Amino acid sequence: MQGVSSLDELTAVRDKYLSRQRGVLALEMRKLGSLPSAERPAAGQLLNRLKGVVTEELERFQEELKSSANAVRLKTEFLDVSLPGFPYPEGKIHPIRRVWREMEEIFVRMGFSVETGPQIESDYYNFEALNIPKGHPARDDQDTLYISDNLVLRTHTSPVQIRTMEGKEPPIRIIAPGRVYRRDAVDATHSPMFHQIEGLVVDEGITMADLKGSLEAFFQQLFSPDTKIRMRPSYFPFVEPGAEVDVSCIFCSGKGCRVCKGSGWIEILGAGMVHPKVFSMVGYDPEKYTGFAWGMGIDRIAILKYQVEDLRLFFENDIRFLSQF
Repeated sequence: MQGVSSLDELTAVRDKYLSRQRGVLALEMRKLGSLPSAERPAAGQLLNRLKGVVTEELERFQEELKSSANAVRLKTEFLDVSLPGFPYPEGKIHPIRRVWREMEEIFVRMGFSVETGPQIESDYYNFEALNIPKGHPARDDQDTLYISDNLVLRTHTSPVQIRTMEGKEPPIRIIAPGRVYRRDAVDATHSPMFHQIEGLVVDEGITMADLKGSLEAFFQQLFSPDTKIRMRPSYFPFVEPGAEVDVSCIFCSGKGCRVCKGSGWIEILGAGMVHPKVFSMVGYDPEKYTGFAWGMGIDRIAILKYQVEDLRLFFENDIRFLSQF
């Protein structure tokens, strides 16, 4: 079609000839009534054939225009696949969760399984089954958040040890990581909500030597192969004997620095041999089985690994801080 170079122009031509109101063919159809009756059939057939030819030609030319337009677009519009894409910011694993996972993975490689339990605990599991009866001075040390007379926000993950022993027979080798709660004021080293990971091993013939060897092997994988530990006598109601466990300072390798206050050691956890009364509470024979247990703060490990001086930074969700890990 001469003079038609776009789809818009083609639409104007279609309207000119095929519009039902003002199209050339529509107007000619209306004139059929003025023709003699003998001429009307032939004239009508001619107009219908003409309409079909015009319609077919318009559709053909429309396809040609579309093909031409696509060809032009292919030449002028293209995607350069060598250009870099648009960057999408990725989330980060929280430093506490990162340390949590690393500690879990080490213990799992050592043959431990992971157990969990409720954060709202009964007084029995949180205290009594762990040799901390009502009125015991150790309850003051826990500074508990009570929900009711019998329900508390757990102050440690030790109740998981009791629940596990109630449901399984020795040998047992588990860790119990999770959130715990205490009535602490918020400052650079304390929080009312923090994270602990505890361990329990029960079998025949377990000794303090097994406890020391297990913890030393763990810290050598967590920090460095030359990490050493030492154990100092201490008291915890659910273990006997109990010990405070120190690790050689990871910053000065035991030579003495500001972090370890010149001692070369950093206090890091409490541990000991499971008290016979705890075994009796879960139906284990304390004459047959022995075991050890320990507990440490995941947040404290994160502070040491990442050299963070203020615990509050872990909970403020400041992206400037979290993006560093």
